[in-house]
Amino acid sequence: MSRRDLVVNGYSERWLRKGFPWVYRKEVQSGGGSAGSEREVRSADGKVLGRAILDDGWIGARVFRHDAGPLDASWLHTTLDAAAALRERVIPPETTGYRLVHGENDCLPGIRIDWWHHFAVIILDSPSLARFLDGIVLWLEQTRRPRGILLCYRQDPRDERDFSSVDPAPGLIAGHKPTGPIRVQERGLSLDVYPLEAPDVGMYADMREVRVLLEPHWGGMSVLNTFAYTGAFSVAAALNGASEVVSVDLSSKYLDRAEDNFRANDLDPEQFEFVAEDTFKALDRMRRTGRQFDRVILDPPSFSRSDAGVWSAKKDYPRLVAAACRVLAPDGWLVAASNQGELSPRDFAGFVADGVSRAQRRSQLLWWVGQAPDFPAAGWFPEGRYLKVAIHRLVG
Repeated sequence: MSRRDLVVNGYSERWLRKGFPWVYRKEVQSGGGSAGSEREVRSADGKVLGRAILDDGWIGARVFRHDAGPLDASWLHTTLDAAAALRERVIPPETTGYRLVHGENDCLPGIRIDWWHHFAVIILDSPSLARFLDGIVLWLEQTRRPRGILLCYRQDPRDERDFSSVDPAPGLIAGHKPTGPIRVQERGLSLDVYPLEAPDVGMYADMREVRVLLEPHWGGMSVLNTFAYTGAFSVAAALNGASEVVSVDLSSKYLDRAEDNFRANDLDPEQFEFVAEDTFKALDRMRRTGRQFDRVILDPPSFSRSDAGVWSAKKDYPRLVAAACRVLAPDGWLVAASNQGELSPRDFAGFVADGVSRAQRRSQLLWWVGQAPDFPAAGWFPEGRYLKVAIHRLVG
């Protein structure tokens, strides 16, 4: 055993033997090095637990292999091939925007690749993973022939590092930049995305299965889409026969893009309503004026700030559900979602139930939905089940 090896404590060893891909800094007993260094991970008694890349954030190391094999080009391309093969099986027809590689859940911790028609976006959780970029770019060019490949970083709010001057810098790293929005398809639904603004390009492909499930249930319904972002659910509802669609978002910029998405699907945005307002304020105003809807969608961002302060799921989600229930018609459906990985399914279900009770309503759970299959949740990575969507019917 080399002095350079990363030796972890017994708690970390137990998780690594289950396939868990992270080593927290407090779990390291000895060894280490600079961020980006490759190290063998061992137990206190010297047994090999895997091969990792070191980091200097709240995660101390990411384990890419759970044997002593090298992190070479052959291993990387084989792992990428396996991820791509899954997408070939699960991506539906007429769909050109999806996740090609989903980090820890595809055995590439901290590395994601999104595919937007002819452009690829590589999303890294840390600059320490940039050592893999050349191999990923080569694989993309050989297997996908993208018009352009862009790089961005996804900084975890639990990290206090400064990502403003990272190397390599975010932006174009191969091919050419898109000259404007890229129009992608989701089972025939047209949506514009902005790869240069990654990781938030204007579409959440992980919600695809929720939109699919709801397709037969929009007809003749009045729909309120809160935290509407660029309006994917609003467009889906309108295309499938909703009688009224109201989109609420604090950002006028995103609502303008929502209107563009309506036009992209030959829908006249003048026939629908777009409200640039804080969701809580909009719900309260609608309650006071007696306005009601057959469907209300709640999909707040994990981390957001408004006049009311910083979003807290524990404090704010029950209050949000209660406010939504007060504008839901009898027999109405509540579509409640959260993409906070640290929020357990049990706690989320409790927040929704608490909110329904606060509004003095009763509900039935119709469906519990997770992310689309191009965002798989690995059994060895509990945090992979980050998306939770509960569809409730209000009784009476």
